Amino acid sequence: MTQADPAPPHHPVVVSHTEHRSADAQLRIADAITAFAGSMPFVYIHAAAFVLWMLFVESDPWPKLTLVVSLEAIFLSTFVMIGQNRQASFQQAKADHDFVEQEQELKLNTELTRSIHELTKQIHAIVGGAPS
Repeated sequence: MTQADPAPPHHPVVVSHTEHRSADAQLRIADAITAFAGSMPFVYIHAAAFVLWMLFVESDPWPKLTLVVSLEAIFLSTFVMIGQNRQASFQQAKADHDFVEQEQELKLNTELTRSIHELTKQIHAIVGGAPS
C-alpha cells in the first residue's frame, strides 16, 4: 500500500496570509463571494434567472432589471477590488520576505567565500611556503 505524497510546504507568506484570511469572518465572506462570482455556475444562474424574470415575472422587465444589474455590478466590482487589494498585499509581503531571505543568503555566501579564500591562503602558505 502506497501513501499519497504529502502536500509540499507553502511559502511562509502564504501560510501567514491564509491564517490571517481565515481568522476574519468578513474576509472569509468576501473570499467566498469573489470565488463564486468568478465561476461559471454564477454565470449560468444569472442567465437563467434573467431569462425567467423577463419571460414570466415582469411584463416590462427593463427598468427593474437595469436597476438590479447595476446594483449587482457595483457590489461585484467592489469585491473584485477587494480581491485585487488582497493580491497586491500578498505580493508585497512575499516580495519583502524574499528580499530578506536573499539578503541573508548573500551575506552567508560572502562569509563562505571569505572563509574559503582565507583557508586557500593558509593551504598555499603551508604547502608552498610563505610567498616572498
